[in-house]
Amino acid sequence: MGKKASTSETPATQLLRQQSVAFTEHPYEYLAHGGAEHSADVLGMDPASVVKTLVMEDQDGKPLIVLMHGHKQVSTKSLARQIGAKTVQPCLPEVAQRHSGYLVGGTSPFATRRAMPVYIEESILALPRIALNGGRRGFLVGLEPQVCVQLLDAQPVNCAIDK
Repeated sequence: MGKKASTSETPATQLLRQQSVAFTEHPYEYLAHGGAEHSADVLGMDPASVVKTLVMEDQDGKPLIVLMHGHKQVSTKSLARQIGAKTVQPCLPEVAQRHSGYLVGGTSPFATRRAMPVYIEESILALPRIALNGGRRGFLVGLEPQVCVQLLDAQPVNCAIDK
């Protein structure tokens, strides 16, 4: 029958396997509102290498994804200027879930319900490995950041600000 599917199979991990992407699986105890900093802490990872997937929208309500270091925030003004939008703001959780097909707190940039442009904080691409959501709360996948460019056509932006 071939390889047994992992118990943690999600649309994101299915896509990564189909694309022959080497990745590691990192389950952890999910904490509501714990965010990337919580997962970095319990997994013993550098918060800079744990990347959060943020679903945002422009002034016309068009959704987009921003991949950002777990310990940083997005300067929406800077992002809007760089992508040629008037404004950018986070989506409401229920809107983000409709666009991505994932529960907030479990949003992966891979295999989203709706195709959206993806922007990645430029400094993430300099890291040797990152961990980002694997499509379920309490589940990260570790991979090379270039995978985001190759599979998602992620465009580099420089919009990180300290929390």
